[in-house]
Amino acid sequence: MKVEYKLFLYGTPFFIAAGLVYGFWSHWEPVGSVAILLTGALVAMIGAYLMLTAKRIDARPEDDPEGLIEQGAGDQGVYAPWSWWPLAIAGSAAIVFLGLAVGWWLVYVGIALAAVALVGWVFEFSRGQHAH
Repeated sequence: MKVEYKLFLYGTPFFIAAGLVYGFWSHWEPVGSVAILLTGALVAMIGAYLMLTAKRIDARPEDDPEGLIEQGAGDQGVYAPWSWWPLAIAGSAAIVFLGLAVGWWLVYVGIALAAVALVGWVFEFSRGQHAH
């Protein structure tokens, strides 16, 4: 994780400097100046989170300059390749954005469908008390 957090933390001064330069050149135009400075703050928060995470976990094969590709073999996480829930979430998002153009009532329908789809996706493999 060393590369990731350094990438973000080294980007922070760039966005802060770019925000200050933009602010001086634009006579502190409110939207752009604040947006670029907040981008610098966001990059700093992500970098700080990745730095704290890197201190908590063991070194990965990617962090070793002498590491081999074979050291990273194995499972990289859990992914359900035959899950239909991401499609339901995408459809719900489409309904929400359609509601922005058509009518606000459709936004509420899309949010309700998205909540159901999100709960379904999160608990897809959970059996809870009924596990056998």
